[in-house]
Amino acid sequence: MEEILNLLQNNARLSVEDIAAMTKKEPAEVAAAMHKLEADGVILKYAAIVNPEKVAETKEKVRAEIEIQVTPEREHGFDAIAERIYRFPQVKALYLMSGGYDLQVIIEGESLQEVAFFVARKLSTLNGVKSTKTHFVLKTYKENDVLYVDEKKDRREGVTA
Repeated sequence: MEEILNLLQNNARLSVEDIAAMTKKEPAEVAAAMHKLEADGVILKYAAIVNPEKVAETKEKVRAEIEIQVTPEREHGFDAIAERIYRFPQVKALYLMSGGYDLQVIIEGESLQEVAFFVARKLSTLNGVKSTKTHFVLKTYKENDVLYVDEKKDRREGVTA
């Protein structure tokens, strides 16, 4: 199963037949393993990783990372407030963190103003939120093990005489 997972993580478009050939298993065995991984919630989704800088509609979107300090709820800890936060459609990722803040949220908006409005009117007003700190993403170099920069490009500065 781990071998199948590794292959799918690197390329979710591999067919059952391709995976079978690569793992030296029967296609029916691979299909059954994939179905079990899906049914058990190990595989949650198959997705394409898209470079937003190359897509006109997403080029103008603004991404932000928000550090949040919260007061955990009795008997629910961080889970109750996390659930309220991850239900917002702007939230792309939410993590419980160690260190100086409790939750890290990645959000996406159409503009700086929209992100600021979301933080000021929606996020910071939730019961249990003590403070927020917003960082705007200026450029993505690598995400999900995928490089967003062209490594083949010669980045040396030209010498002029």
